[in-house]
Amino acid sequence: MTGRDEFTGSRTDRAGHRDAPPTGPVDPAAPPALAVALSDARDLPDGPARQVALERLAERADATGDVRSGVDARFALIEAYLLHGERWRLVEPVRRCRAAADHRPDLLTDVESGLLLGYQRYAVEALLGTPRVGLDQTRALLHDLAHRVGANGPDTPTVAELHCRIADHLGDEPTARHWYERWSGRRPGPAGGCPGCAPARRAELLAGWGEWRAALDELPATDDDPEACTDQPERNLVASLLPALRVGEPERAATAHVRAYRRHRREPAAFAHLATHLRFCALSGHVERGLTILAEQLPRWDRPTDDLAAMEFAAAGALVCGLGVAAGLGGRTMPRPAYGGRPATEPDVASLGALLLGVANELAGSFDARNGTGHHSGRMAAWLAERPLAAPVPLPADEEPDGYAEESAGESGTDGRELMALTLDLITASLDRRGDGYLVEEGDRVVGRWDGVVIQFQRAGERGEVLHARAMATRRLPATRRAEAYAFCNAWNHDRLLPKAYVHDIGGELVLAGDVATDLGHGVAPAQLTVLVDAAIATGVAYAEAVAALP
Repeated sequence: MTGRDEFTGSRTDRAGHRDAPPTGPVDPAAPPALAVALSDARDLPDGPARQVALERLAERADATGDVRSGVDARFALIEAYLLHGERWRLVEPVRRCRAAADHRPDLLTDVESGLLLGYQRYAVEALLGTPRVGLDQTRALLHDLAHRVGANGPDTPTVAELHCRIADHLGDEPTARHWYERWSGRRPGPAGGCPGCAPARRAELLAGWGEWRAALDELPATDDDPEACTDQPERNLVASLLPALRVGEPERAATAHVRAYRRHRREPAAFAHLATHLRFCALSGHVERGLTILAEQLPRWDRPTDDLAAMEFAAAGALVCGLGVAAGLGGRTMPRPAYGGRPATEPDVASLGALLLGVANELAGSFDARNGTGHHSGRMAAWLAERPLAAPVPLPADEEPDGYAEESAGESGTDGRELMALTLDLITASLDRRGDGYLVEEGDRVVGRWDGVVIQFQRAGERGEVLHARAMATRRLPATRRAEAYAFCNAWNHDRLLPKAYVHDIGGELVLAGDVATDLGHGVAPAQLTVLVDAAIATGVAYAEAVAALP
């Protein structure tokens, strides 16, 4: 069992919304120089430069005894780490914020206190994804969290889940089962993560213990879960893949794989699920498809979401390569693009399998050295010893790895590149190929939610020839911050082409929105439209994340 949490890059609350950073101005009592420096650091582009500036500012605040500015800087730093999938860096800033709040009980607002509990959970979970976090540090944070939550608090199930998943990660199944009983069937508390993904987390644990049918029973029977977040239903589908194969339901597993992979193929935060897709291909007898997926996803291995995901991807890839060699495909080349200082190469299947195996063993050894067990080395060895469970069953129709043209051809009767008039059906077909959920509202307006943004697609212009996408960040600002909102939008429009940002006053609140309009008066090919939809969603999500990062 992996102890996998929801996507590391997608932090959601119980409505599927991205967590917002602490709101409000910099402490007016802070020295002016610190207040200005903090504001400047928050305005830096996301990336290492912003992190370094916030780290230095926190140290500067400590040196001057400015506790409030130190906490503000560390809250912003925690958000910066989370945004870049670096949970392993959270332990120290969370510990320092917790110590400051304990020393001055009136330091944090109620909202900030709730956020700090959530950040503390993230810091505890960091142990599961990387060996770079100390086991004793994590246990101390977890015991502190349990003390604060109490025996009957709303986040008691959250503490039980963390105990369960950490024990499972260490290979202590009896202890994990003990805590599972105290977690199972209970609703997560405010700091407990997405309730819509809790069934998938439980199903993954049960599958790791070999309880295949129980794992399937834990998952919702339909997609109509009112609490489902933006990771669903694909998160539940991928959790069902191996259990369905194990209980003799290969058709169910095949349908779930194809449907989930349509989304996971492109979604950066879904990297952690690729190992399960590869194992499905190996165990269901679809080795050729497994090799195709491995070649397609190999570039993402250079930028994994965490060390656990990198290890599992490597082990699953090595399994697929081993089966490929046994099937006589060992000489097939697998292009690996250049990355950093590494040149582009084209290893064959056998050579790539050896490379993947070496990395998987190395990472498993790192986890085991930190944990003081041999659990992960044994788990990866068990994966590599697996063999197909049954004869392969046909997979449902799927798009080809090199794009969307083939699937578009099946739906439109063309080769996917023939120009045609923009229609509502073409827009919804593009979203269907992505695997996204959406609603069609009155006036043929297509509406969906991605992380912290709501995006509307509709046809505009005299003949409906313009594709218009409007992105609205879910975070809103008070009307008193109008000048700041205008400045933000001006800076965004100066530095980026898409979307065109603006402020909409709805009476007491400001909605920060953005528009993307593309004139398709000469027609559009289905494959081209999918590219335009992808771009509108990607830039809309980036815009909403920037809005959420405002102080």
